[in-house]
Amino acid sequence: MAKPFEVVTVTEKRVACDGGKGALGHPRVFLTIDHDTGKVTCPYCSREFVYSKPVAGESAA
Repeated sequence: MAKPFEVVTVTEKRVACDGGKGALGHPRVFLTIDHDTGKVTCPYCSREFVYSKPVAGESAA
């Protein structure tokens, strides 16, 4: 399997990805973290989002 473009740790099970490059990005897509693997890969830019449970006392931004 190819190495992901970028790995982003998130505390939400639903994330949005737009490529992060302004006009050079891609259409915004909403992705749901896979229940079994705890991650999801953007089909446009291959950015990988990995779920991490929030630490007690931290608020999810």
